[in-house]
Amino acid sequence: MEPFLGANRLNWDDRAELHSTDTTGSYHIENVLAGGSNLYELETREVGDIVGKDIVHLQCHIGLDTISLKNLGAGSVTGLDFSPTAIAAARDFAAKAGTDVRFVEAPLFEAVEALGRTFDIAYVTWGSVNWLDDVFRWARVVADLLRPGGRLYLAEGHPLMFQCDRKAAALEFKHDWRTPIARPLAWNEELTYTGDDRILKHPRYYEWIHPVSDVVNALISAGLTLDFLNEHDTVSWQHFSFAVRAGKDMYGLPENSPKIPMAYSIGATKRSVGKISYLVTAKAIEGH
Repeated sequence: MEPFLGANRLNWDDRAELHSTDTTGSYHIENVLAGGSNLYELETREVGDIVGKDIVHLQCHIGLDTISLKNLGAGSVTGLDFSPTAIAAARDFAAKAGTDVRFVEAPLFEAVEALGRTFDIAYVTWGSVNWLDDVFRWARVVADLLRPGGRLYLAEGHPLMFQCDRKAAALEFKHDWRTPIARPLAWNEELTYTGDDRILKHPRYYEWIHPVSDVVNALISAGLTLDFLNEHDTVSWQHFSFAVRAGKDMYGLPENSPKIPMAYSIGATKRSVGKISYLVTAKAIEGH
């Protein structure tokens, strides 16, 4: 996997450089540094009570949502990302905000060893699992980072949306519903998603589509119990050129388009004991 993950790391280093100096307003940097929050209404509503909780923000990018969680009353917040450029920017933002937030540079699959502790909440949102080749391994990392009774909050783009051709002028299926680990979707895109016209030096990157059922079964088999699974007709970025604004900072499909789920969210709680051995495992689905 290293050639794929290495390319993704270079791509996200480039994005972090652009996003941390964002001029489009997409990241609301000044709002966060002044003590505000970057979290969308959906996340704020669904994540539940975070006051006084110890939170790990996985794939935290430049740390603005991480700092937002602290601004909203979390007891402690730790952000983890594999991009050294992103972590450097996150630490700089935390210093400017005068906020006590810890940032750790490490690949997601090395998070348990890198962080060396457990948490009340694992927070994972928007463009996370689609960058990982093995969602079952991801779920085990999440479970190992949570204390018994600890919670995961996940908000993510819907795999049905990812199956559609994002370059087409209307909804059109292009990709299979599950991406084989060894054959990721390959992209070459010179611009990032914020509308910034600065060119990425490393435009090549790779993604995997994971069915919702795989994500759910991965979490259950890792020892978590589902609290909710919600699907949403909006997502937090303009995935299609024909998507339209739908509320504050969200995008949906226009009135003349058939509607599909654009995002989904999951709340899950770590059981105090045991895993369910009869569920599907990662090995069982690799041949699909």
